[in-house]
Amino acid sequence: MPIELLIATVINGLIAGTMYAIFAGGLTLIWGTMKMLNFAHGAFFMVGGYVLYMLYQANHLNPVLAIAVALLVVYLISLLVERAVIRPLLNKATWPLTTIIATLGVMIFLQNGALNIWGADYKSLDYFVDGIVRVMGVRVSYQRLLIFLVSIVTLGVMWYLLKYTRFGMALRATAQDPDAAKLYGINVLRVYSQTYALSAVLGGIAAVMMAPIVSVNPLMGVGPLLKGFVVVILGGLGSFAGAIVGGLLLGVLEAIGSLYTSAEWGDVISYAILIFIIWAKPWGLLGIEERN
Repeated sequence: MPIELLIATVINGLIAGTMYAIFAGGLTLIWGTMKMLNFAHGAFFMVGGYVLYMLYQANHLNPVLAIAVALLVVYLISLLVERAVIRPLLNKATWPLTTIIATLGVMIFLQNGALNIWGADYKSLDYFVDGIVRVMGVRVSYQRLLIFLVSIVTLGVMWYLLKYTRFGMALRATAQDPDAAKLYGINVLRVYSQTYALSAVLGGIAAVMMAPIVSVNPLMGVGPLLKGFVVVILGGLGSFAGAIVGGLLLGVLEAIGSLYTSAEWGDVISYAILIFIIWAKPWGLLGIEERN
């Protein structure tokens, strides 16, 4: 096998992996803070893609401005969902189950809304930047390089936000013990609300960067949602660092596996990895084993 082909495969795997990491980072934030599985995450991904399509492709708005507006719309819709759907379920004994049902309902509602508004046809978007650059002797499009750079910046900003800001400290305190956090004057409800919205924005960032490559349709968030859960379990539930490691690892393993088999085997490889991790290390690569 030519070494150039292997290098190209690894590069594409890393690029896909950074997107997995950003998307899964949102899921793991919600789990780590609120202990809930957010099935609406894929729908927020889809909303970001459609808003970008309407502004950038259909109305030829500047891509930077279109991306900013798309992320703002995702942020506002997620705040509305958190306030109207998630918050009334807080402190209920059936919290783990009811939030799954509720977020599934939100996902179905938004998907059907998109289907009625835009139809089932795939919407294609132009690349934000055209051209090819050589990386280690391999041709990589500027669009994919842009995706990688935006991903690295986003993950770096998130790492700083969670580690060194007041909000990050409040989030970590709330995740460890909400009752103790309240005693220290932390507004736990506000932390929940902003964490939920921040999670959705991470999904929106993944959507707007990937939309020119994968196209936009009402079900575009289902695949990333399933892959996101794979990454979260692979890296460790509640671990943002685990989401980064898991995303990069899954992207590279998928790419290399598809190279030796075919692209259709990508999902099979992902779920095979998931089954192995659940069997070998159910708390994930960077997760903490829970003991009774």
